[in-house]
Amino acid sequence: MDVLKKLFESHFGFPAGQVQPLKGDLGASGRKLVRLTTGTQKAIGVLYDVREENVAFLGFSRHFRKHGLPVPEIYAQDLDHGAYLEEDLGDTTLYEFLSENRDGESISSQAIEAYRKVVSVLPRFQVEAGRDLNYDICYPIASFDRQSIAWDLNYFKYYFLRLAGIPFNEQALENEFSRLTDFLLSAPRDYFLYRDFQSRNIMLRDGQPFFVDYQGGRKGALQYDIASLLFDSKADLPPALRQQLLDHYLDSLSRYVTLDRETFLQHYHAYVYVRLMQALGAYGFRGFYERKPHFLQSVPYALKNLRWLLHNTSLPIALPVLTDAFKNVWPVWRGHGFLYGIGAFGKIAEPGISS
Repeated sequence: MDVLKKLFESHFGFPAGQVQPLKGDLGASGRKLVRLTTGTQKAIGVLYDVREENVAFLGFSRHFRKHGLPVPEIYAQDLDHGAYLEEDLGDTTLYEFLSENRDGESISSQAIEAYRKVVSVLPRFQVEAGRDLNYDICYPIASFDRQSIAWDLNYFKYYFLRLAGIPFNEQALENEFSRLTDFLLSAPRDYFLYRDFQSRNIMLRDGQPFFVDYQGGRKGALQYDIASLLFDSKADLPPALRQQLLDHYLDSLSRYVTLDRETFLQHYHAYVYVRLMQALGAYGFRGFYERKPHFLQSVPYALKNLRWLLHNTSLPIALPVLTDAFKNVWPVWRGHGFLYGIGAFGKIAEPGISS
């Protein structure tokens, strides 16, 4: 922590009186976060030893602020020691604000308005700031390309389907992954893709959204990030609200690009599927493989979203093997007792399903 204290004193002109560790993102990242305060001055200190990822975050932050986007100001950095100081945006994430302002599927107007503000800002990241962004600093890859999609799909196959015991024909599934990838890559992809655009990576301060954790950003399709937000598993947004927010996003986006909504939506639902598969792969890796039970608590919500998609949307490509794998998840999941009593993992409740 000494390097962060030195950065704080160098920036503010006096030493930090208090250093408070923050819990961060529950172990999904190796970053260590602390809050440094003295008097009225405060900052968030970050320690992380992946230099390339730090370079991406710091470079993106300065670029986005140049475009007037609400991201944290970078106060000081020491890349040789994997340390930097950034603006303290408080403790309230969009997810926490949503959780405190809902009763089941009844969500307060204040929480809905917060989401509306978020989706109206997203096109500015994607299009306005994405035009002159230096994609050379992206880490680990500069675009959401065929290789990126393959990583996500295989993550889902090996860390979720395989570890949860879902049966599938591997070669037939690979053939469908290839077909799905071709379709995903047929969408325009010359935009900034935030990559992890979800409710825990958006802070609310004085009712206004601020954005963090975009260090994995790269060039990609518009559909991915809005799919990530609206089908964020634990946020569990009602379908009617998802549609309302999608419409609001498209209205905002149409100010920046010429938009064919029907074509956009065909690719959008495909990106929802791939984003949900990526999330399930992550939950499986963290939950089954690393034995971190809180990640498995998100699985039923992701499956609820998959079930809604199967009942309410269709893709212009045939994916029968993948569809069967999806349909087999619920009975296998229940059969192994994962929903109602999963041994060392404790109890996980099944969310209500509406189709």
